Amino acid sequence: MPFQQRWFLFPVLIFFLLIVSYGYGAAEANNINVAGVGLIIDVNTRIGKEEKIAIEIAAQKYHTTSKTHKLSLYIRDSTIRVTSAVDDMIREKKVKVIIGMHTWHEAALVADIGGQAHVPVISFAAPAITPPLMPLRWPFLIQMARNGSEQIKCIADIVHAYNWKRVIAIYEDEAFGGDSGKLALVSEALQHVGSEVEYRLVLPPFSSLSDPEGVVHEELVKVLSKTQSRVFIVLESSLAMVTHLFREAKNLGLVGGESAWIIPESITGLLDSVSNSVISSMEGALGIKTYYSEEGSSEYKDFHAQFRKLFRTKYPEEDNSDPGIFALRAYDSIRIVIQAIERMTGNTSSNASSPEMLHNMLSSNFSGLSGNIHFEGSQLSDIPILRIVNVVGKRYKEIDFWIPDFGFSMSPLKEKIEEKNGSRNFNDTTNALVGPIIWPGNLIQTPKGWEMPTQAKPLKIGVPGRTTFERFVKVNTNQNRYDGFCIQIFLKVLDLLGYDLPYKFEAYNGTYNDLVQHVYDKTYDAIIGDVTILAERLQYVDFTLPYADSGLAMIVPTKPEGSPLMFTKPFTRDMWLVTAAILMYTMLIVCGPWKNQMSTALWFTFSSLFFAHREKIYSNLTRLVIIVWLFVVLILTSSYTASLSSMLTVPKLQPNVTDIEWLKRNNLKIGCDGDSFIRKYLENVLNFKPENIVNDSSLDLYPGEFKSNNIAAAFLELPYEKFFISKYCKGYTATIRTNRFGGLGFVFPKGSPLARDFSTAILKLTENGDTKILEDEWLTPSHECSTNITSSKPESLSLQSFGILYLISFATSTICLLLSIVHLIISSHQHQDTPKGNETPDEESAWKEAVKLVRDFYIRNPGTTATLVDISDTTEDTSDVNECSSRWEFTSTFDTPEHLQDSPEAEIEMQ
Repeated sequence: MPFQQRWFLFPVLIFFLLIVSYGYGAAEANNINVAGVGLIIDVNTRIGKEEKIAIEIAAQKYHTTSKTHKLSLYIRDSTIRVTSAVDDMIREKKVKVIIGMHTWHEAALVADIGGQAHVPVISFAAPAITPPLMPLRWPFLIQMARNGSEQIKCIADIVHAYNWKRVIAIYEDEAFGGDSGKLALVSEALQHVGSEVEYRLVLPPFSSLSDPEGVVHEELVKVLSKTQSRVFIVLESSLAMVTHLFREAKNLGLVGGESAWIIPESITGLLDSVSNSVISSMEGALGIKTYYSEEGSSEYKDFHAQFRKLFRTKYPEEDNSDPGIFALRAYDSIRIVIQAIERMTGNTSSNASSPEMLHNMLSSNFSGLSGNIHFEGSQLSDIPILRIVNVVGKRYKEIDFWIPDFGFSMSPLKEKIEEKNGSRNFNDTTNALVGPIIWPGNLIQTPKGWEMPTQAKPLKIGVPGRTTFERFVKVNTNQNRYDGFCIQIFLKVLDLLGYDLPYKFEAYNGTYNDLVQHVYDKTYDAIIGDVTILAERLQYVDFTLPYADSGLAMIVPTKPEGSPLMFTKPFTRDMWLVTAAILMYTMLIVCGPWKNQMSTALWFTFSSLFFAHREKIYSNLTRLVIIVWLFVVLILTSSYTASLSSMLTVPKLQPNVTDIEWLKRNNLKIGCDGDSFIRKYLENVLNFKPENIVNDSSLDLYPGEFKSNNIAAAFLELPYEKFFISKYCKGYTATIRTNRFGGLGFVFPKGSPLARDFSTAILKLTENGDTKILEDEWLTPSHECSTNITSSKPESLSLQSFGILYLISFATSTICLLLSIVHLIISSHQHQDTPKGNETPDEESAWKEAVKLVRDFYIRNPGTTATLVDISDTTEDTSDVNECSSRWEFTSTFDTPEHLQDSPEAEIEMQ
């Protein structure tokens, strides 16, 4: 074929190929499923810009890998009417899912519309407090953000770690009002660690302000005038509002010194992307951000490179182009949608059911850039790991991890979960941040979180101006001098604080309760004086640890104790009774028949008490009884003499009043310090009549009141009672010290760190003995009182002290008696007459034998001498009645004259 003809066929071939190619492309295009995705974000904010770039990167990546599915993105501004924008995207654009919303109010509105249209909604906002029946109210809502409760707990742990007791909560009011419940959460969390919110700083929505700097400045001035706490917690705010907040706070001196700032994740997450000037204004603040462990993965590196390139291209005005947590969440949200679409194979975009789409989205389970993506109940189920950061200069540094149920740690969560399950022990968790931390003002020392006194504004201390006891607080207003035990304790404490504390005293001439109230209303910064720690007062102020004990004592006059029966006091009644009983028992054992010898026996027994007996003793058994009895007498007389001497030589004072009820029954008047709480205590607790309570304003008034009988008793606190008794030891005594109080302490406002520092110093003073030295100097009794102070009353001698002695005497006498009875029975059988008639000794009844023995004991027959210990032959007449009346001869069968022939007669004449 000629060349010209072949050249003619070439255009025809090209045309044919174009037609074929077009038809194939059209067919392929008809097989691509396009899913619409609606985005509700504010592209004018840094967060919105990051989310838009991240979503575009995710969609572009999906387009390059999928030949059958594509995403069509529809972006609407969240600052316009959200409901109309969502309704338009659902009706007109036929979107299959809606992503975005950074406030819970917006998320709830969109979820309502999505639920009606059966369109899944992925929200970047979550309520601080999860509403009840949330899955039933919004079944198509998926939360890509957590509710922030763990972040609130982390903030509370930070506050607790540094022992800050009071904080100021700051949040930007939402456009529709409210704080999403975060204030309630932080208040509850702080209560669990012993702290509280002192002040709420509520800022209007930034978009509604024409002069944000002026509004912020005005609110911060209120903080300066109304609060002393300098711990600021930003719960929720826009970046623009926080920027103005820090700048104005720095101008007012609230950033630096003893202040501390904590910022939430919504601000910390943007620190990677804000300008240097913004981040430098937050220097020293602590921030909280979510920890994600995918930064080292290849996927993250690819995303990071693409993000920086696109962000710099589209937003060259931004200083920082690094992605934050919001960009990562947006990227993972598109991945959730993509995986759900890929599971719906066989369905086209037009006939895929929305419930199936929702189910596939909730079934997602992968490791995303922002963490593990897995849902339970439409919420992310993974345990959050938070990272504490410290803003330093124009950047920030990461300090510690925070793990729920573990606290602060230097390592992330995976190992901790294993350790929590018991795989191994661990020691790297703690209740405090490891640090080091650079605080506001470029300080290294932990701030006290409180407005500390300065030379320009010293600590204003209220001092009781009209005290009842000047030894505790003595005020000389003319010379502006303050002294006393309490003032000296305060000065000693200042030396132990470790920092300078400018102060000035101011005398207050009112009641103690009013003075405490003035600390609560911030008239005074503290109280130094003899203020009692009470539960009622602790509701309004903080106290230091007590530097002196406190209780209620009753002071009453005394009278010398005397009695006509003083000689009976050395022994108790039981002692006298038992002594008399043992004396009579010994008399009967020794002296035999009572009819003719009672007077002589009594004389012998009593004379033995004074070792004045002169009687003749023959029987060895009698001698044994007498020896034991004389030993008992020796101990008794010595003890009696010592006890009676003590009672007569030691002065004893008996109180006139010993019973509170007796005072009330007799309607007697009592005295107390009217400026203290004691008066109300007497009225409300002890139920004294108000008209019977006399106010005495000075210690020296009480003796005069007693002498004039104006009062029958005085009620004082324990420290004052000790001092009163030390001064007036002669004539007064204290009784009834059962009512106890919290002690004497110094007063500071609620949450003041000075209370803790003072308490520590007071403990040191007590431990090293300085408190005791000051007590001896100011509260020690005078020399006269210290040497003559009334001692405790000597106790009467009781039976318990001599029980063994009496037992020995009783046992000895009883044994000797039994031996005599045995000998009597033997002797009676040897010398009895032969029975008359047909009767034999065996026929005699037992009771007749007993009668005979008793008769032989106590009835003297003619020609027979038979005593308890003098048993002789009935045929011998050894004594007669007349002789026994003038001289006793104590004999036994073992000591009869026939047995004593070789022994000289031992005889003791009675004078």
